[in-house]
Amino acid sequence: MVAGFFTAFDPELKITIREGKVFEPQGAAFQEVRSLPEIGVWTETLEENAMVQYKDRQAMAIIKGVEDNFEELTSIDSLLYGAGEFILHDSIVDYGVLGVELISELGTGLQFVDPLQVYAPKRNVRVNMANPSASFNRDYLFSPGVVFVVNQQKYDARYILTSLSFARNLFNYDTEVSAVELKLKPGADVTAVQRKIARILGDEFVVLDRYEQQADVFRIMEIEKFISYLFLTFILAIACFNVIGSLSMLILDKREDVETLRNLGADDRLIARIFLFEGRFISLFGALSGIVLGLLLCYIQQRFGIISLGGGNGSFIVDAYPVSVHVTDVVLIFITVITVGFLSVWYPVHYLTRRLLKK
Repeated sequence: MVAGFFTAFDPELKITIREGKVFEPQGAAFQEVRSLPEIGVWTETLEENAMVQYKDRQAMAIIKGVEDNFEELTSIDSLLYGAGEFILHDSIVDYGVLGVELISELGTGLQFVDPLQVYAPKRNVRVNMANPSASFNRDYLFSPGVVFVVNQQKYDARYILTSLSFARNLFNYDTEVSAVELKLKPGADVTAVQRKIARILGDEFVVLDRYEQQADVFRIMEIEKFISYLFLTFILAIACFNVIGSLSMLILDKREDVETLRNLGADDRLIARIFLFEGRFISLFGALSGIVLGLLLCYIQQRFGIISLGGGNGSFIVDAYPVSVHVTDVVLIFITVITVGFLSVWYPVHYLTRRLLKK
């Protein structure tokens, strides 16, 4: 389901270290991974927190240094707005591509004239209380005339894309990276390649696919899914009062027919089974018709994309809200409807046939 929640920011595979923040992507194991025939694009990245300041406004941001082939790794062009172009550096200055919400918070505008000041604490240096500014590295980023819009707050409100060399210089790193991001060649099996890379690198490193990179999002989705199930079950229980009322009226309306059946030799148990069968048939018919209608709506969404995602502006890998049908979900819904329906049928049948229809 859910590929629609992947953005152009998410690489197909991402290699990170299991413990710590940075690592050296060197050695025989990394060379072996890099030479795999399924690897299309290899990009080293470095992410760290920093404080940015534009004139009198400040904000905390994540500086993400990337290599020049970052455009080949992602569809970043589809997220850019502005008259400029995606450029990370030239021979003179470094550029920073900010998220649209961060632009708004700092008040820079699409094309800011004054450079953006970036502050990061020096590594392995104690803060000098007499001169705190001496404990920080400061550098400047200039505007390339574009911003990115991912339509996810964690990116739009915090991220700044810049060159890998700028990030290393700011955070006092030499060749270290926080991640290696990969794009596979067309037709490559992502799961198979992920397992192969994990086997080569060993337990010291973690290889994440797009689902695992968005683990928090999917965990929230699972919780929302469970809460939605509870709410809908509660609504179903309330709706079943209509079934109880209708069946009660039916039993009362059939009083004379019940007397006729009794005269013909039917006992209370047989009469109760007749009404139970009718009530259960109503529940079964409702469950089946509801599931068929739900599957039809899912098919229409998958086929025609009636409900769009993110305005259909290319910010997500798919433009329509993603829908996926799982057999386990269908079975769970069917069992829930049948269980609640059968329980709602049991009460009026047993109560009325024993209390109101007795001679």
